[in-house]
Amino acid sequence: MSPWRRSLGAAATTLLVTAGVLPVGAALMASFNPESRIFGAPLLDFRALTLVHYRALFETRDFWLPIRNSLIVAGSTTVLAVTIGGLCAYSIERLMFRGKAVILAAVLAVSVFPQIAIVSPLYLVLREVHLIDTYPGVVLPYLTFATPLSVWLLAGFLRQVPIEIEEAALVDGASRLQVLGRIVLPIAMPGVMATAILTFLYCWNEFLFALSFTLGPERQTVPVAIALFRGQYQVPWGQVLAAAIVATIPVAFLVMIAQRRIVQGLTAGSIKK
Repeated sequence: MSPWRRSLGAAATTLLVTAGVLPVGAALMASFNPESRIFGAPLLDFRALTLVHYRALFETRDFWLPIRNSLIVAGSTTVLAVTIGGLCAYSIERLMFRGKAVILAAVLAVSVFPQIAIVSPLYLVLREVHLIDTYPGVVLPYLTFATPLSVWLLAGFLRQVPIEIEEAALVDGASRLQVLGRIVLPIAMPGVMATAILTFLYCWNEFLFALSFTLGPERQTVPVAIALFRGQYQVPWGQVLAAAIVATIPVAFLVMIAQRRIVQGLTAGSIKK
């Protein structure tokens, strides 16, 4: 690679990192400043730093509750979506039947369908079965978009697993489920981890369904709770920024501990035969 291309790549990388880190750094500093200093005052005055917004977040607003709700909803949806999506993807990639391309295209079409278009019918259905303002009433709508995403991603990952290994196991007397659990799953684990993390991030950040199918703070997730911080006459920006920082911590921690798996999975999914 020529020097000018390396320089251009380094400059582009620096620009992207700065564009991603700078807003987070500004929000972090602002969350430690009094409300009167957030706008129009220097944020780097360490003498003015305070924890008042974080104390109000957990002592007054009980922010642990939406964090717990988000963990339950996002975790349950991820487990169900990856499990169901993995079985569907394996069936599409390994079983011989017509219309595989049409099925995958339909799955992709569902995943890009606008959510707002199905909020009303989903609300009516969930109200009839008494699931409004419950965990299943949020998890089930999440699955309508998380499962197609898992199927599409896992189908690409499973396509890279050599079919000869599975055929040898089947000849030796293993069942399809044994092949899937003991051979395919360990080989495709980086892709499964990458899919699980992407699904979890989608569910953690989802706002529309969580707002539409919950009625009170007992089941509200983190994005809904932050959006409802607005008061009658003003917006408590300090608490909003503090809540955004706190909500970022579990996601950042998850990505950090599984960074290698994510890179392996996404790289494997991008290779074609």
